[in-house]
Parts: sequence; structure tokens; C-alpha cells
Amino acid sequence: MTTTTATDSAGLSVYNPNKNVGTGKSTMDQASFLTLLTAQMQYQDPFEPVDNAQMVSQMATITNSSGIAEMNATLKNLASQLTGSRLGDAASWIGKSMLVQSNIAAPDAAGGYAGQITLTKAVEGASIDLVDAAGNTVKTIEMGPQAAGDVTFYWNGKNDAGETLATSALQVKVNGASPSKVATWATIAAVQSPADGSSSKLITALGSYSPSDALSLM
Repeated sequence: MTTTTATDSAGLSVYNPNKNVGTGKSTMDQASFLTLLTAQMQYQDPFEPVDNAQMVSQMATITNSSGIAEMNATLKNLASQLTGSRLGDAASWIGKSMLVQSNIAAPDAAGGYAGQITLTKAVEGASIDLVDAAGNTVKTIEMGPQAAGDVTFYWNGKNDAGETLATSALQVKVNGASPSKVATWATIAAVQSPADGSSSKLITALGSYSPSDALSLM
């Protein structure tokens, strides 16, 4: 406990051991430093003025401290941004497959084609044609009667004899139904981090996508 003195009616200082005296701030920011420096210059002894070198040194010290604090705040902000859709997390997706909204199907590492259509209502019968760039139907997948909702499809890229029929991207055409969405699986080959600091892009055979474009991941 800190003690202080009080003044009686005669103007004399009286010692008071029970009175608490508050303490100032333990740290000094730039505004507090400038206030103190102004007071120091205002009440300086004209015969012993403040040394210029000391004043410049003090100003440099507080400026450096302020700059370091601002830099630390900036680094924390950058660190908080490198999450979710940023490079660190997105890089772990390389080699996995993502389901994206697209009517183009590309073969996976095993040569298979897979995707999903979303039906708004039940259908008695539906089929999916996989069509090459020349317009030829390479494979027809019979879906049969289907209830409303998501319906998956898959083709291994081969005929009944085990011969490979397709190795390139194929267009997905739905027959006997009007799906609200067509999506296909694409393997993530690489991750691109744009120089402008925007969200990372996932590179696939179907093109570049943001992580938020993934409907599902496996």
C-alpha cells in the first residue's frame, strides 16, 4: 500500500498512512509519449534545454515500438486468412476427387466415369448417354425408374469384353428426365494460389474450381 500526505487547515502537510494512491499505466503508447514530450519541452529549464540527441532518440524508440506493434497485428491478420479455402488446407485435397456441377465427365485414375443427377420428380425410366467430342454416343447407362432426388451413375470406361472405349472427357446427356442439376467427379491434380491473394483454385481435368464449388469430396 502506498501512503501520502494531506494538508490541514493551517496549510501544513499531514501524513496519512491509510490513504491509497493509484498507479499510472505500466505501458506508454505513442499518444502518451507525445503528451509527455510536449510537457517536457514546455517546462524545460531555459538554461539547460532538452538535449536534441536525446529527444530524437526517444522519438525513434516510440516510433519503432509503434511500428512493431502494427506489423505484429498485420501478421496475425494474414495468419488468420490462411485458413479454410486458402493454400494450406486446399493443398491437402490433391489426389482426391470432388463432385462439381458440370455436364462433362472426365475419367479418374482407373479410367472410370462417375457423376450424379438431381431429379425434381420421380420418373418411370431414364438413361444417360456419354457422348464424345465428335457427337458419338460412347456409352448409354440405363437408370430405370427413379424417385425424386440425387441419382448416381458410373461407367468403368470399358465394354463387356474389357476393352477400353474412352480415355477423354465425355458429355453427359440425360434422357427421359429433366434434372435440376448434373454433376460429375473430377480428380484434383494441383492447387493454384493466385498472386492477388484471393482464394486458392483447385486444378482438375474439368478446369479450375474454388474449394467452395465442391458439392462433395472423397
